[in-house]
Amino acid sequence: MTTRRLAKVERAIREAISTAVLFELRDPRVSGVTILRITVAPDLLVAKVYVSIMGDEKKQSLCLHGLRSARGFLQKKVADRIQTKNTPILSFELDDSIRMSAEASRILRQMTAEGKITDYSEGDDEDVDTEDSSDLTDEHENHRVEDDNST
Repeated sequence: MTTRRLAKVERAIREAISTAVLFELRDPRVSGVTILRITVAPDLLVAKVYVSIMGDEKKQSLCLHGLRSARGFLQKKVADRIQTKNTPILSFELDDSIRMSAEASRILRQMTAEGKITDYSEGDDEDVDTEDSSDLTDEHENHRVEDDNST
């Protein structure tokens, strides 16, 4: 199966699951869930759903259990949305990339505050000679005018 078709199927599955979790799923354990991405096997038999869940470890575990319990309901919603011979079997995985990114950002801010690293956003850039760059722009415009006059 082509990559383009897989991407379309992944997008359709993501939309179906996101909509169902947000508007139709009545399980009180499932809240604060963001569907980050879907990976589908080339034979469309298995789909991994990567989710981010806001809250502590206990809340994440409980919510993931709720999603796994609602797998049949969500697979039915996916089957209604995509027209394939087989509906992919959904498996839910907790994606910690957002939490890890926030932790890395916190560590960098802390190290910057302690003076262990420099803050590159405050202007450690080299000075650019503006005269040379404006001369290049003028030359480019002169060539364009000459090209217009030659026709």
